[in-house]
Amino acid sequence: MTTLTIGFILIAVLVGLVLLGMQIAYALVGVAFLGIWIIRDNIDLAFRMLELTAYSGIADYLFATIPLFVLMGLLVSVSNVGRDTFEVAEELLRRMICGLGVATVAANTIFAAVTGVSIASAAVFTRVAVPEMTRHGYRPAFSAGTVAGSSVLGMLIPPSLLLIVYGILAEVSIGGMFIAGIIPGLMLALGFVAMLIGITIAFPKFVLNDPDAVRERRLDRDFTPMPLKELVLKLLPIVLLVILVLGGLYTGFFTPTEAGGIGAFGALIVALSRRSLDRKKLWQVMKQTGVISVSILLLLVAASFYSRMLAIAGLPNAIAGLVTDSGFGPLGFLFFYAVIILLMGMILDSTSILLIMVPIAAPIAQGLGIDLMHFGIVTVIAVEIGLLTPPFGISVFTVHNTLNDPNVSVEQIFAATLPFIAVMLVVLVIVALFPMTVTMFLY
Repeated sequence: MTTLTIGFILIAVLVGLVLLGMQIAYALVGVAFLGIWIIRDNIDLAFRMLELTAYSGIADYLFATIPLFVLMGLLVSVSNVGRDTFEVAEELLRRMICGLGVATVAANTIFAAVTGVSIASAAVFTRVAVPEMTRHGYRPAFSAGTVAGSSVLGMLIPPSLLLIVYGILAEVSIGGMFIAGIIPGLMLALGFVAMLIGITIAFPKFVLNDPDAVRERRLDRDFTPMPLKELVLKLLPIVLLVILVLGGLYTGFFTPTEAGGIGAFGALIVALSRRSLDRKKLWQVMKQTGVISVSILLLLVAASFYSRMLAIAGLPNAIAGLVTDSGFGPLGFLFFYAVIILLMGMILDSTSILLIMVPIAAPIAQGLGIDLMHFGIVTVIAVEIGLLTPPFGISVFTVHNTLNDPNVSVEQIFAATLPFIAVMLVVLVIVALFPMTVTMFLY
């Protein structure tokens, strides 16, 4: 049996273990260890490589980015910035067609710029936006689907943990990945807004319980506007955080790690100034930061070990040869790869997909002349779609569990996210066909 055959068998074993419920980190380490042992027929070498990988895999200063951005996102969530952002968006957009739906997308877009985690956005806006939309006559399932659909912006609009993980796996600049995500992220947000307005006009009963009553309520002038001072005070903290973190990062004043530290400190000041952080909440935030960060760093060590096993097996070079011989050009490979990611998104979570696929596919993409940052954004958008597709659809299940409404089923929420998936597929095709949408501000 050739090393290449062993490599393919081990990938199949890895996917099988993950589907059977084994945690991805343990599956990666176990398969990689077994692969090196079998291929080199040397268990001591396997132990030695595991030892080296455990240190070198996360020894770089850059890895401090992860706990710092996680801490910033958790502090922002605790300080109720998400609720205030939605209230301001609701105030400014209430007269638009599907105004509260658009407000949810706008609030998610801004909130994503300081949290970077889709699940956090889904949980926050389920509590904030769904009750408000339902109160104003929107169908509960559509309200929940809007929150789930727009929550995926947290994975693309920088700073994003998924972009950080991809940058580490593909060995490209994390700051560059953040810049690369700006235009595709805004394209998604604007696409969602256009879709919400269009679907409300074309299919009002899909969106609203009673379209006529909602239309009259939207045109009703008898409401008390939010005072300008209150509106500014609600929006100011998150705007300052975005300017502080992303402004410093994009101007080159901060490195990604420094931007994470400054952002975490700014989020702490916001939480303390709002008196939303007592000792108990601070302990919970610190504990969650530790748990999330250690989990991600363990995954990265496991993925690094897995990458070394693939290199020993010669798998990336062999697959690159097969792709070249089959006549696939760069664009053909990109779309074939995106389809595989979409299919995997139906059964695996986003981090697992990155950990399994990027070590294999990134060297092939680079060999075909595909810019790795462009490749990364295509990867992340395809992975994001998996957050909404059954049977896994973790964003949908997060919204459903947070909402805890017996009248709104998981199936109804999945149905309500279909228009969002359609928009994401369109953006995925546009980004794949036009690399300039990613590289415009990079080179």
